[in-house]
Amino acid sequence: MRVTICAVGRLRSGPERVLLDDYIKRFDRTGRALALGPATVVEVDDRKGGGMPAEATLLTRAVPDGALICVLDERGVQMSSPDFASKLGSWRDQGRSDVAFVIGGADGIDPALRARADAALSFGQMVWPHMLVRVMLAEQLYRAASILAGSPYHRA
Repeated sequence: MRVTICAVGRLRSGPERVLLDDYIKRFDRTGRALALGPATVVEVDDRKGGGMPAEATLLTRAVPDGALICVLDERGVQMSSPDFASKLGSWRDQGRSDVAFVIGGADGIDPALRARADAALSFGQMVWPHMLVRVMLAEQLYRAASILAGSPYHRA
């Protein structure tokens, strides 16, 4: 099952980019034997300043055809890492070939896009910078693959 992280804004070089690339590489390596991955990051930029509706249009175009859409949203479901691993595994086992995790810009995700999503995931009630959310999601994807593989990375 291919994973696409669709996000508003460009992540420049720096510590966040290094972490994101590292966790994506780890996920790809661990997930390969589990039919998870590869993971790609698609960044979109609303250069015309159309706000959330324009960002939603760009994000929708970045989602692969037929992909399950999971938005990252503070109103989404909070789950433990093992529960997230189980959810990822169940999407794979249901025969989903693609899942797209959608991360909005500074104002969040357009309500119409949020309503169309198959799932919504929250990293808590706090609002996180959307650049950090990419890293946090990539780490959780790697952690999920590690849990499904039975590796000792996750110690709970």
